[in-house]
Amino acid sequence: MRLRNNLLALAILLGFVGLGVLYVRFWVVQRPYGIIIFVSDGLVTRHLTAARLYENGAGHRLEMERLLRNSALVRNDPAQFAVPDAASAASALATGRRARHHTAGVDEEGKTVASILELARKEGRAVGLVTNGSLTAASSAAFYAHTGNAEDGPALALQLVAAPQFKVIFGGGSEDFFPEGKSGRRKDGRNLLAGLEAPGWNVVRTRAELEAAGHYHDGTLFGLFAEGGMDFSKKRELAGAQPSLPDLVHHAIECLETSRRGYVLVVDEALISQACLLNDGEHLMRETLELDRAIGTAVRYAGEKSLIVAVGRASVGGFAFSGYPMRQDKGLALLGLTPEGNPYITWATGPKNAKPNEPVARDAAAGVNTAEDVLALGAGLGAEKLRGFLDSTDIFRILREAL
Repeated sequence: MRLRNNLLALAILLGFVGLGVLYVRFWVVQRPYGIIIFVSDGLVTRHLTAARLYENGAGHRLEMERLLRNSALVRNDPAQFAVPDAASAASALATGRRARHHTAGVDEEGKTVASILELARKEGRAVGLVTNGSLTAASSAAFYAHTGNAEDGPALALQLVAAPQFKVIFGGGSEDFFPEGKSGRRKDGRNLLAGLEAPGWNVVRTRAELEAAGHYHDGTLFGLFAEGGMDFSKKRELAGAQPSLPDLVHHAIECLETSRRGYVLVVDEALISQACLLNDGEHLMRETLELDRAIGTAVRYAGEKSLIVAVGRASVGGFAFSGYPMRQDKGLALLGLTPEGNPYITWATGPKNAKPNEPVARDAAAGVNTAEDVLALGAGLGAEKLRGFLDSTDIFRILREAL
């Protein structure tokens, strides 16, 4: 009798403990239903200022500026250098561990480290990955791959299609999924999309197909919209075949928000970096505005019970905007020379003769990453933790705590 009573008391106690844990987890500690992480090179104040001027003059305001209430400076040095490359910078944000250059999803000893998307899946959340670059670029691969060579696109494509199922994958990079001679560069002769024709995968290749696909389906919506990175917004607006970054974010949220347990979406903005590598100030400012509109889309569609974080990876090329334009000057007026005959835009490194009105201080094959702290901005549940001076690995910790 005594043993039975003791067991009964223990069972009641354990029941109360379990209810207490559930109460704290779901009512006292309110966790965001959706978590959206925007990751971009060049998320620094001078880029935002120049983009604001370009769009509508000095009095204009960006969507990102509404997130400055929750903001921090972020240091981004990797394992062995003072300045990161794309792979090590993205990997630190994705895994919370400093990484070596050209590696993704592994620590500095080369050991596999789980990414925020893998951890989200274990928590039962739906996950998605969106980029306007290549899905097999290092900056995207850091969130799903584990490799000591983040430059091997065909190998990364294999890891992507073999990863535990995503709900949404959107981006470019189709060349790494097709064999040589058939719009691809795979040397093994494999067509990776052929293996995705089984039920559960819905593959789309154009903006029209994406619009027609809908979002109520049980499998993976896989969009491949370009052989490499997607087009700059200026070209895309003329051609119209590719979706914009705000379009991709909108469709991804629609797909993911059908999940009962919530979702995590990573948005890798890649075209700002490409513009900096080419020393192209107009595309830098236009793609910064495209990112700004995508963040605004996320704020509108994700709802108040979500966490939205925009964080920089690295700064590339050493862009600077100098001179004294009028407050109302915008657009093309900022791309040429000042009234004194000096260029408004200069670069620290890059192709010397890429754009005559945008001179460089040091000639290089492409813009070189610079030593510069980046910004982290946030809105929603948990965004108040973005304060002061943080490490890139702290961003991962904040995201992990929100799961």
